[in-house]
Amino acid sequence: MSATIKDIARLANVSHTTVSRALNDSPLINKETKERIKEIARRLNYSPNVSAKSLVLDRSYNIGLFFSTLRAGTSSTFFYETVKGINRVISHPYNLVVKGIDDYADLKLITRKSFDGVILMSQSADDREFIETMLEKEIPLIVLNRRVEPANVVNILADDELGAFNIVDYIVRLGHRNIALIEGKRGFQSSLRRKAGYERALKLHGIAVREEYCVPGSYDVESGYRGMKRLLKLADRPTAVFCSNDDMAVGALKACSEVGLKVPEHISIAGFDDNHFSAYLTPALTTVKRPIEQISRFGAERLFDAIGQGRMQPETIYVETELVIRESVQAPGGGRGE
Repeated sequence: MSATIKDIARLANVSHTTVSRALNDSPLINKETKERIKEIARRLNYSPNVSAKSLVLDRSYNIGLFFSTLRAGTSSTFFYETVKGINRVISHPYNLVVKGIDDYADLKLITRKSFDGVILMSQSADDREFIETMLEKEIPLIVLNRRVEPANVVNILADDELGAFNIVDYIVRLGHRNIALIEGKRGFQSSLRRKAGYERALKLHGIAVREEYCVPGSYDVESGYRGMKRLLKLADRPTAVFCSNDDMAVGALKACSEVGLKVPEHISIAGFDDNHFSAYLTPALTTVKRPIEQISRFGAERLFDAIGQGRMQPETIYVETELVIRESVQAPGGGRGE
């Protein structure tokens, strides 16, 4: 049978409350008593009961990872990279609990007894009520992926607009002028920022933004397929298409293949995110690397710093995106461009 706090208390000739406080480095216990109690615990191979410890410290040992929604618009790769980054930081005795905000009919059910801290993978401004609720309850909070105003939280995100600008600028410099956009999910901040980057790059080069070239998408393969089908029906078909994420680029590639169009010989296709499969498509996808795993890892590190220090220092951190040039984009007509 494993040793208990009562066993240590009996050998140390102190109360079990004193043992609990000593093992948790309470300033109420003097150094000599702490060392004596810890030595007895080591000798008995004492292993703390997490449930009992959580009651003493008023902790749940749960970290909440919340997405705006898990029902639509959250790709499997985006989900995987987020969890992977956070999981690199979390260790025993903490548990990661993954939820969608829309899983909760009443946000009041989320309390400090439920979570020691929360990481929000924010996808929409509709998350504002959730953010305000966490702040009111004084639950340590990290917001990822979306710029939050006012910046009274730790906010970590990639510059989606600059990433989109860079890839569209690259496509223009290759010689393309008829460049279409398959947009991201409606209402998501990433969709708005990527469209803004697309438009800024066109305007920089004196190219008009054409309404018929901007078609809706939902960040899934099917919407990329539908969007490309719609673009291919235009009388003045685009020579290049920027898809707001790599999943939609996969659907766009299929739509082109079905009508006998070769990528990039007949039409160029670019994506965003640099998912793990993007380098293995045929052709390999030119895209923008948005380091979701790194963003998520930074978020978890900042959260544990805040939990350990007992306070949160607001800051905004931008993680750079990277243009990844592969095979799916080339100059119109097959040339090399600039």
